[in-house]
Amino acid sequence: MTVRRDFKEPARCRPDLVIGRDELFTAARDQLVRGGSVLLHGPAGIGKSTVLRALAADYGESARTVLRCSATESESHLPFLALADLFGLVLDEISDKLPVAQRTALESALTGRGESTLQRDGLALRLAVLSALRALAAAGPVLLVADDLQWLDSASAELLGFAARRLGDTPVQLLCAVRTEEQEYDRHLRASPPDTLAVRLNPLSRAQVSALLDHRGYTDLPRSTMREIHRTSGGNPLFALELGRALGESPTPPRPGEPLPVPTSLRALVLSRLDMLSDEARRTLLVASAGARPTLALLHAAGRENAEAETAQAAALGLLATEPEGPAVRFAHPLISAALYAEAPAQERRAAHAALSTAASDPIERARNLALATTGTDPEVAARLAEAAALARDRGAPSVAASLGLLAARHTPPDGAPAPDDRRLQAAEDAITAGEVDLARDIAREVLTRATVPAERIRAWEVVIEAAGQSLGEVDAVFPQALADAGDDPRLLALVHYRLAWRKLIVEGDFAEAREEAAHTADLAARGHDRRTELMALSFQASTETLMGHPNAPTTIKRALREPQDPYVACHHNGVGAARFRWLLMSDQLPEARSTITALLREVRRRGMVESEVHFQRFLAETELRSGHCGRALDLARESLRLARDSGIGLGASAMLASLAEASGGDVDRALALAREAAGKAEEDGDQMYVSRALAALGHAQLVAGDAAGAVGSLRRVRELEQGLGITDPARGRWQGDLAEALVRVGEPGEAQDVVDVTREHALRLGRESVLAVLDRAEAMVRAARGDHEAALSRLTSVQDRLAKLGYGLEEARAAFALAMLRTGRPGPTSYDEAARLFRRCRALPWLRQVDAAAAAAAPEAVAVPQQSAPPSEALEGLASMERQVAALVMEGATNREIAARLFISVKTVEATLTRVYRKLGIRSRVDIVRLAAGRHAK
Repeated sequence: MTVRRDFKEPARCRPDLVIGRDELFTAARDQLVRGGSVLLHGPAGIGKSTVLRALAADYGESARTVLRCSATESESHLPFLALADLFGLVLDEISDKLPVAQRTALESALTGRGESTLQRDGLALRLAVLSALRALAAAGPVLLVADDLQWLDSASAELLGFAARRLGDTPVQLLCAVRTEEQEYDRHLRASPPDTLAVRLNPLSRAQVSALLDHRGYTDLPRSTMREIHRTSGGNPLFALELGRALGESPTPPRPGEPLPVPTSLRALVLSRLDMLSDEARRTLLVASAGARPTLALLHAAGRENAEAETAQAAALGLLATEPEGPAVRFAHPLISAALYAEAPAQERRAAHAALSTAASDPIERARNLALATTGTDPEVAARLAEAAALARDRGAPSVAASLGLLAARHTPPDGAPAPDDRRLQAAEDAITAGEVDLARDIAREVLTRATVPAERIRAWEVVIEAAGQSLGEVDAVFPQALADAGDDPRLLALVHYRLAWRKLIVEGDFAEAREEAAHTADLAARGHDRRTELMALSFQASTETLMGHPNAPTTIKRALREPQDPYVACHHNGVGAARFRWLLMSDQLPEARSTITALLREVRRRGMVESEVHFQRFLAETELRSGHCGRALDLARESLRLARDSGIGLGASAMLASLAEASGGDVDRALALAREAAGKAEEDGDQMYVSRALAALGHAQLVAGDAAGAVGSLRRVRELEQGLGITDPARGRWQGDLAEALVRVGEPGEAQDVVDVTREHALRLGRESVLAVLDRAEAMVRAARGDHEAALSRLTSVQDRLAKLGYGLEEARAAFALAMLRTGRPGPTSYDEAARLFRRCRALPWLRQVDAAAAAAAPEAVAVPQQSAPPSEALEGLASMERQVAALVMEGATNREIAARLFISVKTVEATLTRVYRKLGIRSRVDIVRLAAGRHAK
């Protein structure tokens, strides 16, 4: 059919597209804008039709005519059907423009009148399709949209391929989608125009699947379930949506350890070849689907004597993937395994698990299968599952431990010891460690509905509070209930007061109160002989004191490091190791900070502590960024952000650090977007502490982007927030130098000097050498803006050397850049080579681009001029300090760009200042200022 310029596709397709397809969509649309064609390809359900519709809706308005066809398998035998879809409604418009023989052949093919065939009218039909497209294109661009090319009838496919290869410069573009596996799209590409871009749609990530399900309304699924949906669907959006729908409609969730329920619609899709298997081969595949890591040896041990022949039969039918290397039995798609398991009767499933409970070599796997083969409570089975959970915990697999713990609770008798709820709470704590906070919270809430023992209730409240993450304001009602449950037991009170200390910091933004609460917690824990909580409280107190610039911070860290230690606290992201790392980083001990955080990261990965891994990955990225290793920092920050998005933990903090890394070594626009995302997340969570960090990142990104005014706005707010929070250590956020530089650039050197002076007082008190060096760099810019260039040059040279010795590579490069800019237009060396070399060593690409731009601007215009002699004082008496400096440099012959570089202000500020100068002096142009320098009056 034909669709005119005013065609608009329903808006519903666009929201789905942006989930995980942004880069792909942009690449395809850019190809269309350039006049090329696009071939989308990928497996069934991967989202080709969604992308196709959205591209057609987005780009279709650029074409005068849009021709569409959508083939189906059931109609693929009908000749010329696709041709009729494409040209049926435009036949009247183009028929009189075709030669008689071509028109007759085309009309016969489209209407079915006559007996037109490719064999009989082959050449006429081929030329008719080509002529028809050219006739339409003569009136304006044509877009041909074809979905499911694999079902195109062979006659239409042949005709379109013939025309596509011969269109040349004719404004006809093809936007097509085809179902393929691997590289099967080649034959379709050969039938497309020569400039066609083949775009493969790959599986969605876990975070993208989660976003897709959220968009479709499946928002109540636990994160652990979301992870299983992603695994089972293989990232296929259609499969994921069907699984999500089935789970959303199911009255009961799947049992721990069992595959997800697979709806009938998907079973029919993936198991169409199952009926071709023998009964014995089907039983063998069921055993394989019940196993965690099936191999031929495992199948033999489970009683499947003919496993080789039966798996070969399944592989020949496409149910299993062939594995030329290794003994693994792998299903062609995870959904096949889940559907096969869901299709089997419950008795056959239990039999498969029973066989695996003795055949598996791993004790965890044996225990899991024993549980799934057993119905009802059984103390022996429960004990074996609890042992397996402990083993999984020791192996660093807390998610597996949580699943096994829930199975243990299910099989524990009501009067068992430990009690079922005790095992459930242990599973909840394992889920917290694994980053599955939704599951943990649900378990704890369930336990609270019936628990009466204070220790159990406090334990459950702890899980609920921990699951809230940075959004502690959302669980305010929990604290009075927890305090009431704790009574006067110092051990239980310590647990609650530790959480209250965090609330004071995050929700109220009161560092002093948080510090006092932490100290009180440590005393309560010591009285209750709870060394773990005492150490956590001391670590929190030390971190708070470090951020405040409190003089007791080193003493508190030493207290937290005293024996006896607790291995869990030692590597926890809020433990003593993390507190020591923060102190080292803020004290300019970068090598020690790097080795400390690297060791901590290694340990939490071994233990499977996902939340700590997110934070430590970010800490390591920050250390590398301070050291000037921008490429390494960017990789680490992006990985931390990916992990945060997947787990739902620390998203705002990871986005903040990723913004800093992008601004230094990646993409500035992305840095701005991430900083705004981080600020929005902190505001949403009510996290006062991270609002200021996010705004500091935003201000830095704005400064790098050249938006000095925006940077001033953001960083002034950071200053107000941190004054209110009681943060005095400038090494915490290191934004003060950026604020001073931005103020100079917008023509506010007085305020910039005030920022430097106030910050220097705190930095001197705390011995923050790198902060002092950065402040000196900012002060040099202030002095340059005030006309004291020699002092500015001298100070910048000293700053660069000091930063190099401290190991702050990026800050060293920024000092070299400032030095080169200050020398521009003056006698002596003006080369930007040193700054470029240092930024290149850091892989600081955004900064390197700034150097290249500054060097290019200076090269043709830089002229060695003598030092300015004082302008006639009577002419400039009425000008402000900045205005006099700008006028003086104009008298030297400096361009606006050179003036901006010399005074460390923006070109816009120079232009605005000159406008004021013209008005005050009663002149009209730069020429008049030069005349003043020569002692002549402006005409």
